[in-house]
Order: sequence, then C-alpha cells, then structure tokens
Amino acid sequence: MNKQTAQARAAKLTSEMTLDEKLAQIGSYWMYDLQTRGELDMQKVKEKLGFGIGQITRVGGASILPPVEAAKAANRLQKFLLEETRLGIPAIVHEECCSGAMILGGSMYPQMLGLASTFQPELAEAMTTEIRKQLMAIGARQGLAPVLDVARDLRWGRVEETFGEDPTLVSHFGSAYIRGLQSDDLEKGVMATAKHFVGHSLSNGGLNCGPVQVGWHELWDTFLMPFQMAFRDAKLATLMNAYPELDGEVVAASRRILTDLLRNKLGFDGLVVSDYEAVIMLHNYHYLAETPSKAGALALRAGIDVELPIVTCYGEALKAALEEGQISLGEIDLAVSRHLQKKFELGLFENPYVDEGRVLEVFETSQQRELARKIAEKSLVLLKNDGLLPLPEAIPTLAVIGPNADNPRNQLGDYSYAAVVELMRSQATSADSAFLNLDSEMLKPFNVKVGTVLEGVRDVLSPASRLLYARGCEVREGDAAGVAGAVSAAQQADAVVLVLGDYSGLVPGCTTGETRDSATLRLPEAQERLAQAVLAVGKPVVVVLVNGRPLVMPEIIEKAAAVLEAWLPGEEGGTAVAEALFGRINPGGKLPVSIPRTAGQLPVYYNHKPAGRRSNWYTDYVTEKVTPQFPFGHGLSYTRFEYSGLELDHAQAAAGESVGISLKLSNTGAVAGEEVVQLYIRDEYASTPRPVKELKGYVRVLLQPGETRQIHFHLPVNQLAFYDQTLNLVLEPGRIYVMVGASSEDIRLGGSFEISAAAQVAERQFICPVEVI
Repeated sequence: MNKQTAQARAAKLTSEMTLDEKLAQIGSYWMYDLQTRGELDMQKVKEKLGFGIGQITRVGGASILPPVEAAKAANRLQKFLLEETRLGIPAIVHEECCSGAMILGGSMYPQMLGLASTFQPELAEAMTTEIRKQLMAIGARQGLAPVLDVARDLRWGRVEETFGEDPTLVSHFGSAYIRGLQSDDLEKGVMATAKHFVGHSLSNGGLNCGPVQVGWHELWDTFLMPFQMAFRDAKLATLMNAYPELDGEVVAASRRILTDLLRNKLGFDGLVVSDYEAVIMLHNYHYLAETPSKAGALALRAGIDVELPIVTCYGEALKAALEEGQISLGEIDLAVSRHLQKKFELGLFENPYVDEGRVLEVFETSQQRELARKIAEKSLVLLKNDGLLPLPEAIPTLAVIGPNADNPRNQLGDYSYAAVVELMRSQATSADSAFLNLDSEMLKPFNVKVGTVLEGVRDVLSPASRLLYARGCEVREGDAAGVAGAVSAAQQADAVVLVLGDYSGLVPGCTTGETRDSATLRLPEAQERLAQAVLAVGKPVVVVLVNGRPLVMPEIIEKAAAVLEAWLPGEEGGTAVAEALFGRINPGGKLPVSIPRTAGQLPVYYNHKPAGRRSNWYTDYVTEKVTPQFPFGHGLSYTRFEYSGLELDHAQAAAGESVGISLKLSNTGAVAGEEVVQLYIRDEYASTPRPVKELKGYVRVLLQPGETRQIHFHLPVNQLAFYDQTLNLVLEPGRIYVMVGASSEDIRLGGSFEISAAAQVAERQFICPVEVI
C-alpha cells in the first residue's frame, strides 16, 4: 500500500476513535505481562488490551515460546484485537534483531562489529533478509535495529553493536541492513528501527546514557551521516531516540532534535518510537519532569509517537496531561495517525495472521548456517603473524587453552536470546514468571547449535595429532590450579591456541554489552594472569580474541607469535576460527575501529582533525605514543599484495563530476587471498579544519597467487562536500589528496586533484562506485 493511501486511511480511522482508543495505539505491553506461567492469559489480555494496543513487546524475545508457539500466540493476540475490540485494529509485534532474530531458535550471526570487519555491506543485506523471514514467521513486523551510532569512545559497552568508527562505513552497512530487513515493499517486510538518534555513542566517560557534549558541527559532519543515508537511500520506516542529554538538551524531550532537525531538516517521514523506558527516564533519570504525566507530555510534544516497551507515561498519565493543558488532542492525533499509517503500510489489516504450519521452514536452514559461517569467516582480522600461522593440520601436539575456547555462550552478543534469558531471569519477581525458575533443559530442543573454537579445531586437526585442552580460568575468575593446568598443557605442546576475551550480555557478570562499560579496555585480571603464565612457557602462541570490544593488551600482543581477532562470531564462529588457524581459509577482514594502546588515549580514531593527535610540538603523551596499537582498516593476510600504477583521470573537477582513480592490485604470495583496497582523501585547506583522512571508497578483492586485477574508483566530487561554518553543505576550491592503501596508516599509493570552483551541494553523496576488472 502506498504512503498516500495509508495516510488517508489512518487519518480517517483516527477521527473515529475515542480518546482511550487513541492512547492505546501509542503504547505497548510486554509479552510476559500478558502471560501466566509462560502461557498467554486471555483474562490479562482482556483487561489490558480492551481498547486495543499499538504494539506487543517481544512475543518471542520476552517469552520462552519456541517459534511455532510464538506464532500461535501472536495469532491469538491479533484475533482478540480484530474480533473483540470495537475498531479491530491489529498490533505491531516488535522484536530485537541486532545480529539475528532474538527469539528461541533464531539464527545467531556474528555481532555487528564483526560484520563491519568484512567491509562487504552486501553481507548485511543478505543477513537481514534471513532475519526478516524468521521474524515474519512468528508475526513480528518491526525489528529494533540497526545501531547507526558512530563508535568514537570504545569504553562504551555497546560498541559491539555498532559498525565502527567511520561514518561512511556505518552508513553503508546500516542502509544495507535496513534494505534486507524491510525489503522493497513493507507489506512483505519488517520495519527496521535505526538507533540511536543522535549522539548516543559519545557519552561522558563512555558510560551508557551519560551526557553528551558534542557541537552541532560535529553532529552534522559525522553522527548524522548514517541517518541521512538511511532516510534517503534505504527508506527507513522507524527510528528510536537516544537516551542521553545532548549539550544539556535531553533528546527524548527535545522538539528541536526530534521534530525540527529530524523531520523538518532531514526529511524523515516515518515513525518515532521511544527507546525502552526513555520517557519515564525524563522523570527518574534525568530529573527533567516532576511526574510521569509531565514526562509523557514532554516526549509526545518532542516527537516520540509510541512509548516502549510498556505504557508508563502515555496512557492514563497522558490523559491527565491533556486535561491539564500540557498537550493538545491534535498532538495525540498526530502520533496515533503516524502509527496507524505504518500498520496500513505493513498490510496488517488485510493480513494480520501468520501460517502456523510453515513457521519452521525458515528456521536454521542449511542456507542460514552457511551464511553465518561465511560472515564469520570474512569477519576474522589477522592482527599479527610472525609466521606461526597457518598451523599444520598434522602438528604433533596442540594445546587449546582459555575461557572462551569451549564456551558457546560467549560467542554471542548482548542482544542474543541467551543473553536476554539471563536478564529476564535476573529481573523476574513474579511467582508466575516463566523466567524465574527457568530450567535450561527446557530450551535445549530449540537451541541453535553454536560450534566452539575447540570443537572446530578438533574437526580440522589430523587424527594423528594430540589435542590438549585446559580452560585455565573463567572469563572473570580464576585460581592457581586452573593456571597450573594450562601451563602444563602448554609445556607439552608444540604450539598453543590461547582463546581469550569477553562475556557479552546485560547482567552484572558480563564484561561487554549494554550498561557493561569499561574504564580500562583490558582483559579481566584472571585472563591476564593466565595469558602471562602461558606465554612465559616459551612455546609459540596464537592468541584468538572472542570479544565484543577492542581490548588493550600490548604486553600480550608483543609476546604472542600471532593474534587473530574473531569478535563475537556467532553460531558458526568456532568453525571459521579453526579453518583460519589451519589455513583452510585466509583471513581478510579489516578493523572497523582503531585499537588503542591504552584507554587513556580515548577517543582515538583515524579521521581526526589535524590538531587531533598531537600534543603540540612534542606530539606524544609523556608515557605513551599517540598512535593506536592497530589502526582503522588494518588486517593482515597469509599472502602479500602489491599496489601499483595509480592514475587519476582528472587534474581538476567540479561539482557534479567524478574523478576516475585506477590502480593495479597483485597477489605476489603463494596462496589465494582477499584484500580490502581502501580509498582515502584529504582536503588540504578548508574554511573549517577537515580530517587528516576520510574513507570514501573500498572494495574487497579475491586474488589467486600471481593474479593482478585493475581497480577503478569513480569518486563523485560531491562526496567531498562538508558542512561549513554556517552548516551549509558546500564544496570549496582547493587541492584534494588521494590515498590508496591496505589500512588508514598503510598507504601504498598517492596522488591529488583540484576542486576547481566553489559550490553549494543540495544533498550528501554516500557511495563511490568501484569496478574490479
């Protein structure tokens, strides 16, 4: 259904509604609030949904229902709403889907930072195409992803959910993610929800929801870019506000941000939903509103159309605000009509039910597992290799050591179903909660198999080889006996695979994830003691990192012979890591973030301003270099690549034109491999300081030994536009340096051209087309 028809139908339906029915349409209820002992309770449904409801929060993700039962529950809820409420308005069921449908039985792909390490946005679209199938099968039509925050402070626990530090890379992956989830027709898709608008990732101290001090210039130049591409190029349907205050203005209560900027300046015409509890946080977190009623009024007037995850400050509280004159009926009507419009666009009125008999057809298919494996393989980043890797499959004795070597749970991100079950269990208070006394054995028939690194190594290693395993310690705790066992295994081995890292999730024991922020970025002390003890044995050690956040570990990196970054690699991560360790695949991923030497450097990112990485004339800190341990775009290979023959087809160019940039890439090594060719530019002089490098194009290329390919970038001059001192998007005349290389620091080729004339640009250009011949 086109937007115009949907809008007209929504306006008509809104005019027929009572106030109670309107307020019901801009709220939501948790699935578990409609259940008793894990089963849908129709008495609770009648009590809570008598006037209808806007959304249902996580039919699958907030329950222990397997896919078919979740679909049946969604159908039953829709049947009640259509047949037993006055107007028969269906609900939108929403679910989390950051790195997979966060429901029992949902496929678990690599977490987003790993996905971004592939430098192949098309994999994001392929992944969300499969996520869409699983969500739609259980009746969910809104997914609360992707995260479009640009990760500039690595202490923030949600860095793992982002696509990294570069606004162009985040834009490309975010829009690809949205296209796969929504499809080209919302009647056949799931609404994506971009978050968090805006600035959430630059909070004070890296603390989740902390205040953000960032100027409007930086907002426009960096943090708004991914949202702009999502609105224009990916036709984003829904958006979620950021929690923090932005330069003293709480986003959830800011009309300047959520209406004037978002809708009037950026042209977003979709639905705005609150981040979970963001509205009540105006009252009990930011202390901006004296009552929930005032909090609701502030949020509605700012531009938040729907309160999630449950009715707290809308509903009756908003009715009181209306009676007190804090809001108008017209403001309520606007939010209601926007929400109803999306329900019409989704085709929910015509097709509210799902086919319960076909649900399992789209769960854990061979194609989905193959895709999970492909993404995991391509996400691996070889940070260091002194020649140890690849290991021989017939190595006499290999020791696999570490808390993440054989822990499937720790290969999953903070918004995996396993992580949310932990949270729900920890927060359960009601005696009839299905999570309170949840027996993990209940879940086993529906759990997705997650292959660990140890299992993967066992599958690849020669039958004649001897495999030793020692956990050594837990992620955060250890003892002398565990370390001693690990040292003994290392002493007997010809080489050691040491698997370290994080436990991602939402409960206090986790080391990364939402609200699990880090002041140091270091490994927990137990793992550092284990690593130092194993490295002191003197055997060749490859460190495999299964982690959600970049880790500061210079001493360990220095002593290790090889370091492989696996991030949180999902259900097929163990297989992918093992194949890389033994050379069955050649790692080709690149870092989407810079990894610092110490947390004291933060924020550290490659596209800093000219004065951004130096202490005036001495440059470095007193005790540390200012450069990162590993730069953005870094990633080694088992082969060697040679760059040559850079040519630019224009010495001068103007607005609306493109500059052709060509080069040759050769594989001069002995094995096949993939290289990510990265195109950076620098605007030499400008009316406002410009970054020392900006990624504008990239392409991942597979080359056989001895093979040479020609790479052709077609750089649009308009892609170089920036926001001037008056926040106009402009091109200025002057020299543009062109840099091509294997990372932001490993620049192999360079050239330049001139922008010939000043021009004002109507809208941003996000894509640099590239051909490989």
